[in-house]
Amino acid sequence: MPMREDCKQFESRSYPNGETVRKCNLDKAPEAPWRCPEECGSFEKRRVDVNWSYGSLITPETPKEPSSLGEDQSISALLDAAEDVINEAGPRVLAELEKQKSKKGRARLKKISRNSKKKRRKK
Repeated sequence: MPMREDCKQFESRSYPNGETVRKCNLDKAPEAPWRCPEECGSFEKRRVDVNWSYGSLITPETPKEPSSLGEDQSISALLDAAEDVINEAGPRVLAELEKQKSKKGRARLKKISRNSKKKRRKK
């Protein structure tokens, strides 16, 4: 079944360089941007929030399907593996950023502490 553009979970976004993202916000379409699962239990007809758009009011055309789509399970396996890499790296990157922030915070406290000691000595 082609991507259901009338589904509440469907999202299409175009970027200035011409790239377009077509996806299911619930990550239920392993063959996105070409197909949704045949019997998707998460399908909700789009109602009130009708296709909000900040650019062209036309959803870009669906790219042509690869000939092996639906037959070759390696496509979804590759996408799953790529998603696993990103999901694994995220917490590690956040931990490294927090560590850097805490080091900077301690360095500032030491500097403030040294400056206040110098002021006390001058008096």
